[in-house]
Order: sequence, then C-alpha cells, then structure tokens
Amino acid sequence: MTDGGDESGGAGTAVRRERFAGGPAREFLSSMAFDDRLFAADLAVDRAHVVMLAEQGIVDGDDASAILEALDDVSDAGFEALPDGEDVHEAIETAVIDRVGPEGGRMHTARSRNDEVATCLRYEYRKTLLEAAETTIAAREALCEVAEAERETVMPGYTHLQPAQPTTVAHWALSYEAALARDTERLLAAYARTNRSPLGAAAFAGTPFDVDRERVAELLGFDAVLGNSMDAVSARDFLVEGTAAFAGLATTLSGLAEDLVVFSNKGLVELDDDYASTSSIMPQKKNPDTLELVRSTAGDAYGGLQGLLTTLKGLPRAYNRDLQNASPHAWRVADAVAEATDVAAGAVATAEWPAAALEAAAGEGFSTATGVADLLAMCGLPFRTAHEVVAEAAQRGADYDALDRACEDVLGEGIEAYADRETVEATLDPAASVASRDSAGGPAPEAVAEALAAALDGCVTDTDRVGALAADLEAARDALAAEVATHA
Repeated sequence: MTDGGDESGGAGTAVRRERFAGGPAREFLSSMAFDDRLFAADLAVDRAHVVMLAEQGIVDGDDASAILEALDDVSDAGFEALPDGEDVHEAIETAVIDRVGPEGGRMHTARSRNDEVATCLRYEYRKTLLEAAETTIAAREALCEVAEAERETVMPGYTHLQPAQPTTVAHWALSYEAALARDTERLLAAYARTNRSPLGAAAFAGTPFDVDRERVAELLGFDAVLGNSMDAVSARDFLVEGTAAFAGLATTLSGLAEDLVVFSNKGLVELDDDYASTSSIMPQKKNPDTLELVRSTAGDAYGGLQGLLTTLKGLPRAYNRDLQNASPHAWRVADAVAEATDVAAGAVATAEWPAAALEAAAGEGFSTATGVADLLAMCGLPFRTAHEVVAEAAQRGADYDALDRACEDVLGEGIEAYADRETVEATLDPAASVASRDSAGGPAPEAVAEALAAALDGCVTDTDRVGALAADLEAARDALAAEVATHA
C-alpha cells in the first residue's frame, strides 16, 4: 500500500527503476505481507479505472481490452502468483505489463498509487464494517432470545458489585441489546463516511486528463466522490472512525463478558462447555476462558486505536509513507472485535439460567429496600424520610418486624400507620418488587415485553438496512463486470 518514486518503467518493477529496485530497505518498504486483503479490491479498482479511461477516450479500446483480460488472468492466478513488489498494487501492475507488454502501463494513466491505495482501503473497509454490523445484529438477536425465554426469571441486580435491587434476566439481556444497537449505529455511520471515492485525485493535485470521477465511483459502488484531491489521498479519518466504533463495541462486549464471568462465579449462570474449559491440573474446574479473552479484546482494540491515532498525528499534507502503517491497526482491531462478538453471542445463546438460584440470590442484601422506601413515599412520607426509616431497618434485618421497629424509632409510630402488613410483606418479595417496576424500560414483565418488541423491530430494521447496503455493493460489482464484458 505504498506510493512514491518514478513510474516510468524500466528495469525492476513497474514502478521503480533499477536504481530504486534493490537494496536492504526494499523489504522494509514492502507491505506485501498483509496486502492479500486488498487483492480483490485492487483488481476491482483497476477494472473500473480502465473502463472509465476507455469510455473517456484516454486509452483506446484494444489496449483497454488487453489490460482487462490480463487483470482477469491475474485474478485467476491469485495473490500468491504475483511477482515481487513493494505492495499488491505495484505487483498487479507489474503482472499486467508482464502479460500485455509496455501498453499494460496505460492502466496507470491519470492516477497515482496515492488515490489508488486510498480507494482500495475504502472499498475493502466498507465491507468489513457491514460484516461487523451483521455480527452485532446477530448478537442482539441472541440477547432477545434470552430475554424472551427469561422474561420472568428474577435475578439480583448489582451496583458496585453489591446486591442492589431485584431485576430479571430479560431486563439484563436487553440492557446489552440496547448498547449493541448503538454499536450497530456507529458502525453504519462509519460506513457512510467510508463509502466515498478518492479515485481521480491522483498524487494529490488532480490530473490534466479528462477523467470522470463520478463514473468510477458509480462503477465501484461508492455513494459519492471526495471533493478535494489533497484531502482525498491523505484522509484516513474513516479508519479512525471505524476503529473507534470497534473499540466502543469491544467495550460493550467486555462488560457483557465480565457480567457472565461474575455470574458464573456465583452460580447464577451455567456456561455451555463449548464456551468454557478446564484446568490442566484441577479436574473439577470449569473456567469461563473464552469470555475472559472477550474481555481482554477491549485492551487490544484500545491499543490499535491509539496506534492508529499516533501514526496519523501531525502528518503534513498530502501523502506520507507513515500511512502504510496506519491500516494494519484498523484491520487487526476489526478482526479481533468481530471474532469476540461471535464468541460472546454464542456464550449468551447457549447459557443456562438456574431460576431457583437466581431468585434466592435476588433477595440477598435487603435488595428490596428501595421498594419499601418507594412504598412509604407513595403512602405520604417524604422520600428522604422513608429512606431514613429503611436505612435504620437495614441495620436490624430485612423483614417486617425490623421495618416496624425502625418506624417507631424514627417516626414515633409503627409502619401500619402508612401501609398494611400484607402490602409491606409483598413489597419485600423480589418477584413482587420486580413486577411493581413497570415504568418504561423497567424490569416488570409487561415493560420488558414492550422493550423486547422494540428491540426485535430494531434488529429487523438494521438487518434490512445492512442487506440493502450489501445489495447495492453486489449490484455495483455486477454492473462493473457487465461493463468489463463489453470491452472483451
């Protein structure tokens, strides 16, 4: 994914003259070790560019046909058959010239590797973003399935890892679905700004040839052309935005993984054996290893984002070779986080939730205390006074008698002055406490049912959106293939 140097041909590669074709720095300059990812993208960009050159009369039909035929041959031979080069772009051009002769060099008319590389990156990265969005939607659907199955399964809710209030497994699952829905939005927003074509910007100052940048963008399925040619070749902010979206997704996954690790430790969830392992020495162990790795992926994502930003920091306009080291950060983060999303979704989908253990734990630590304070406030006490009463009771025990004595001490009268015993004792029950919290977004089964319906609708909407974008790209590939065929 490099650029620079003389492009006049001669000995060595298609780009470098003999003077620049050897020496110990050649391998250091090369990006071929990770360029296989851009092989198909570069072939598509080459084809679209050649079709446009032919349509504009910049390259005659016979030369265009020969180049396009050579590109088909290069494609069939595969990445491993490419000649040596600093990058896949140079290697493909060299392979075309080897097949066609000097006229194959017309393929590079009116462009630079600067705009070529930037276009290939965007062409490939947009697909990576769409695939990641699909993966997050699948994870959301898995969480929705858990919510549907466990809508009334009461569980403890925690703050500061301390028992706080009862909730349900469904409410917990939908909390992560909501976060993943925003992660999907961020990936698709990054897609929108990635899917813009730099091709035709040349090195950075445009070209004197009568190129049609909009036509190339259309053939490659881009939504628009990047206007300023200097910005077009140097901008990598689309990688920053995408990598930041992946880092945010990794943060969501890390929280999900941490919850499952903690729940597993407390006996509140049983992970499937496919998502756990045992000890090499302690045969009784069942360890949530995969989720621990999901949790750690966030650190890898943050490191990749930091590496990318540091590489880009302070670069002058327009092209600098530093940019060669920018995209590997983005690819590594995308791959790691996408894999972690799959694993986390699988762990959630196959886990078992022991209802009895969850319900027993839901009442620990006087978790219904807030419900009692709310009840007293509904019965006329200022909430802060109710809070004081229940806090006093918490020092004595989580039952009716403790509450009654606390009321006597704080208010000078028993709790029956405010609520009857049956109502108070019902409020102390975790399941009843959950059922009472029926505000929008709350854990009550009716509220969860509404939230679940909205979450499922969101999954359908986003699936349709991703499908439409993928269909647009497929249609562009078909259209390009049809145009190439007319030049055969």
